Amino acid sequence: MGERTVIVTGATGFLGRQVVKAFNLKGWNVEGTGFTRADRSSILKVDLANASEVEKVLNEHNPQVVVHCAANRFPDKVDADPSGTRALNVDATRSLAKLCAARGVLLIYISTDYVFPGRPGDAPHETDAATGPTNLYGLTKLEGERAVLDEFGAAGRQGRGVVLRVPVLYGPAESNAESAVNVLMDVVLGVQGGGARVKMDHWALRYPTNTDDVARVCHDVAARYLEASSSDCASLPRVLQFSSEDRYTKYEMCQLFGEIMGLNIDKIEPNTQGNDPGASVQRPFDCKLSTRALRELGIDVSTQDFVGWWRREVRAFRK
Repeated sequence: MGERTVIVTGATGFLGRQVVKAFNLKGWNVEGTGFTRADRSSILKVDLANASEVEKVLNEHNPQVVVHCAANRFPDKVDADPSGTRALNVDATRSLAKLCAARGVLLIYISTDYVFPGRPGDAPHETDAATGPTNLYGLTKLEGERAVLDEFGAAGRQGRGVVLRVPVLYGPAESNAESAVNVLMDVVLGVQGGGARVKMDHWALRYPTNTDDVARVCHDVAARYLEASSSDCASLPRVLQFSSEDRYTKYEMCQLFGEIMGLNIDKIEPNTQGNDPGASVQRPFDCKLSTRALRELGIDVSTQDFVGWWRREVRAFRK
């Protein structure tokens, strides 16, 4: 096959930047889109809510693959802007899926482990396990999944619309606030000296996964699905899941960061109470994702060691 082209939405974001890098390293022609941070040279400025802008980009670059990373992905911010979130996470996703399906473009939609209720005893969750989001973020991502699968199904392109669920992410960041994991480094630094005491969740189980690993899997999924004929592609799984096996509560991650940096975390108090019933955002207890479907496709599901990565990279996150 000749030169391959991929469009990455949300290419200025935490995961999108690494997806761009992964495809570039494999020799693909990569076009990234963004909106508020797009520079109009290396990153195309595209309003995903504007179907004509999206259609123009697809027509001009004729990609074989689109990796859809763009989303409002912070549960608390989602609750603060439900209409804006739905416009991006659901409506824009449906529009993009419809345009890709009409052209036979492979669309990889990045979803989340928060589509599951995460009740004690349910994990690990297989791809066909019953969903049931506990918050609006998970609900909009689940509706985005359904939009992708529905649009490709309606176009008779089953197997060209693929959902990839991932858990909480960590990795190279422009600021620690980009990641619910990286930002814990700021928490540890913030309680030093005269910093105030902080309560930290020590109930919900999380499986932090490196953005470089997710980006590699996105490439490998794209390559695997493009290799399949139209008839074979229809039989490939439409929902995939990727996750590290490393398991921590947020408090345990703070303990680790304190140990790595040689800092005292006595002012960080473990909170084992679980969700506050009155909180608007309810988080699941354990949404561990099974990677069985990826493994059965022959895709490498190994991940970087969480502790080892942070020991190597910690200096860059103390800025």
